[in-house]
Amino acid sequence: MRESRLKLTAGFTALLIVSAMFIVPFLWLLRSSVMDLSQIFIMPPQWIPKPFHFENFKDAMTVVPFGTFFKNTLIIVVGVLIGTVVSSTIAAFGFSRIKWKGRDTIFAILMSAMMLPAAVTLIPSFIGWKELGFYDTFYPLILPSYFGGGIFNIFLLRQFYMSIPQDFDEAAVVDGATYFQIYWRILLPLSRSAVIVVALFTFLASWNDFMGPLIYLKSDSRFTLALGLQMFQGSYNAQWDLLMAASTAVVLPCVIVFLIGQRFFLEGITLTGLKG
Repeated sequence: MRESRLKLTAGFTALLIVSAMFIVPFLWLLRSSVMDLSQIFIMPPQWIPKPFHFENFKDAMTVVPFGTFFKNTLIIVVGVLIGTVVSSTIAAFGFSRIKWKGRDTIFAILMSAMMLPAAVTLIPSFIGWKELGFYDTFYPLILPSYFGGGIFNIFLLRQFYMSIPQDFDEAAVVDGATYFQIYWRILLPLSRSAVIVVALFTFLASWNDFMGPLIYLKSDSRFTLALGLQMFQGSYNAQWDLLMAASTAVVLPCVIVFLIGQRFFLEGITLTGLKG
C-alpha cells in the first residue's frame, strides 16, 4: 500500500514538473503582454503587472498592419485546411478500402519519404515554384495541400479506416453504391473524429508556419502573422511589450481551437487503429 502511494506521488510530481515546463512560458507571455517595457526583464521577476498596460494590444495592432496579416493568414489557413482534409481523406480511402496492384508497396514508399528532411527538398521546390511564376504569391503555400494532404495525415486516416469493418463496404456494394458513395456516405461520417484530428494538426501547422511564408513571400502586403511578429524586432532594439501583446493575440486562436476540439482530438487519437 505504501509503495503504491509512493508511485502515485512520484507520478503526480513528474506530471506537475512537466506541466510547469509548458505553462510557465505561456504565463510569462501573458504577463509580459500587459507590462511596461521596463518591467518585463526586472529581477527578481514581477509576475503581476503594476499597473496593467492593456493599451499594448491596441498599440501592437496599429504599429504594424495587423489586419492585413490576419487576412493573409486566414486565406492561407482556410485554403490549406480544405485541401488537406479533402485530398488526405480521399488518398487514405484509396490506400485502405480499394484493392489494387502495388498498393502496399507504394504506401511503403510514401511512408519512407517521412524520413526525408524537409531541407532536402527546400531548394528544388523553391526553384520550381519560382519558374512557374508563383514567387511572392500564396500558391506555393496552398496548392501542395491539394496533392495528398501530407503523408502523416494519410497514414493517420488510413489506420482509422482500416479499423472500420469491411462489411459496411460489402453491404453498400450489394446495394449498388459506388466507391465515392462509400467514401462520402459511410467512411467520412464514421471517421469524423480522425478527420477533426487532421484538421486540428493542419490548422496549427499552417497558422504558425514561419518558414514557408519567409521563403515564398517578399511583399509586406502579403506577409502572414508569423512574419509580422518579427517587425517588432529591429537591428538595434526590440519593442518587447508590443511583441508580447501581438504574440498573445496570435496564440489565442490556437488555444481556443484546441479547447473546442480537444474532445475529438483525444477520441480520434484513441480510436485510431494500429493494424494494417
